[in-house]
Amino acid sequence: MQQGGSWQGNEKQQLLKVLVIDDEENIIEFIRLGLRYEGFQVESASDGEQGITVAQRINPDLVILDIMMPGMDGLEVCQRLRSNPTTRDVPILMLTAKDDVRDRILGLRTGADDYLTKPFDFDELLERIRAILRRQKRAMGGSSEEAANGQILQFADLTLNTATREVTRGGRLIELTATEYNLLHLFMSHPRQVLDRQTILNRVWGYDFLGETNIIEVYVRYLREKIEDSPSSPRLIQTVRSVGYVLKG
Repeated sequence: MQQGGSWQGNEKQQLLKVLVIDDEENIIEFIRLGLRYEGFQVESASDGEQGITVAQRINPDLVILDIMMPGMDGLEVCQRLRSNPTTRDVPILMLTAKDDVRDRILGLRTGADDYLTKPFDFDELLERIRAILRRQKRAMGGSSEEAANGQILQFADLTLNTATREVTRGGRLIELTATEYNLLHLFMSHPRQVLDRQTILNRVWGYDFLGETNIIEVYVRYLREKIEDSPSSPRLIQTVRSVGYVLKG
């Protein structure tokens, strides 16, 4: 068995927990069998309400979430998971039959970390899961080290506190998702330096990111909406045509 779904402690091995929320039992069983073989612990829920309850109970390492479910759909589930302090940082992979670009953007906007359409290849699902978990591990490791050092990054009137993960502009507190925070942290760690698209993908999403490449544009747009939300707030994240982005005044 591969060890992609576990880590070694001092005396025991702990399996990573994946929660699958989907109203199609055959999809749940297909994912459950495959991920258990790869060394993951798998829990499931057949509707949105149950999924939220299970997520709060087991504190999963990752959620695989279908969008098209009766009653509460996956978009609302994602929003509610992101608004709850217990589950707001859990990685979410949306798995759905809706493959229009606008649907993918809407899924990401609600807080999903990645998006995979049905029908899907299990190997691709597995690699996306591993990529998301690696990004999460790197982010958490970096956060722990920076928290110990208490680093504060500042550019113009924008401030990022790595100890508390708080972001403010002009004294106004700005709430960011984990991915938005990681992207802003990258920009603020390299002020006035042009970052090309591949560098951003490597540093924020991982070199093996398999999703749509316009995910960068989507998240830059989210950041701009949050940190440049008034005419009095000059644009700080500048587009460098055909190259990437730069943080400058």
